[in-house]
Amino acid sequence: MSRRSQILLGVAAFALALPGAWLDRPMFFAAWLAAWWLGLSVVLGALANRWVHALTGGQWGDALAPVTRALARRLPWLLLLFVPLLFGADAIYPWAAGSADPWRETMARPEFNRVWLDPMFVAGRVVAYALAWWLLARPAASATSDADESPGRAAAFLLVHAVVTSLAAVDLLMSLLPAWYSTGFALLVLAGQLVAGSALTIGVVARAGFASARPATPPPPPIWRDLGNLLLTWVLGWAYLAFMQLLIIWAENLPREITWYVPRLQTGWSAVGIGLVLFNFALPLLALLFRAIKDRPKRLAFVAFAILAGNALDVAWMVLPSVAPHSLNGWWLLPLLLAALGLVMFGGLAESARTVPARHGESLEHVRHAP
Repeated sequence: MSRRSQILLGVAAFALALPGAWLDRPMFFAAWLAAWWLGLSVVLGALANRWVHALTGGQWGDALAPVTRALARRLPWLLLLFVPLLFGADAIYPWAAGSADPWRETMARPEFNRVWLDPMFVAGRVVAYALAWWLLARPAASATSDADESPGRAAAFLLVHAVVTSLAAVDLLMSLLPAWYSTGFALLVLAGQLVAGSALTIGVVARAGFASARPATPPPPPIWRDLGNLLLTWVLGWAYLAFMQLLIIWAENLPREITWYVPRLQTGWSAVGIGLVLFNFALPLLALLFRAIKDRPKRLAFVAFAILAGNALDVAWMVLPSVAPHSLNGWWLLPLLLAALGLVMFGGLAESARTVPARHGESLEHVRHAP
């Protein structure tokens, strides 16, 4: 499919979703936030992998570098797509609606919450977050390979990314329920971004079927095995953090803390929770344990894109029940907005995976498609 056709289909998907702004305004903007956050997660997760590679080395980073660079170049346009949310903030954020109700059940430092979630203060911080993300992505967007990323700068970028994105997760996701907080929520969001970024970049590269190769006796394991193991690592990390957050909140059983899980476990969203366990953890774990899957790019691409779909379900789980847990409109609004965002912003990524840059003077060549 041509790039022009992808853009036209994306615009058509958005046009189909647009009536939702009148039919169910809160759910329309909640779905917009979820779709936008997934797009941001893909880019930031891919960049985090780039920085990890600068610290650890390995050929797997060479394979992912072109797609990561293409994603970094799309980040400024993606950040602009947050602007429409400013016009719908009052529909999804209780603190933006000017109501005192969000603080009625706040037991911990309500005065701090009122100051921290002042609408103008939040808007200023969001601008600062966007600027920080743009500055972090600039070196990757302009680089010709991963080789020019120094370990020291990569470590600093990882630290800044962790702090900035954690604060953004609190302001944009956790504050959908202002009276609730979790000290592990930001870590869970960061882990989800690593899963999303790895799934998309690995899926695109594996689907293209290109990787680095160098003569060796005996021949090294295929690059796909490294990419599959990387994806498995992030999936396990996300699952551990998600389980620990649930376990701690369930064990304490405090009214203020369980307010996040009540609309997710006592409504139809409980089926989504089961789906997350299956499609974002159990089935990927089972698949990625086998070399017969990791060593074959077509199979690895299928698993990676399935994990990306599971991550989209995770973002829906984080956002939509906090706004309107009983609304069914999110089930058609979110897929349409995800399709619009994906086709317009991330279409054409496969072209960036056609050539893998050389590293340390090594020649890189196409690998044979494994059956």
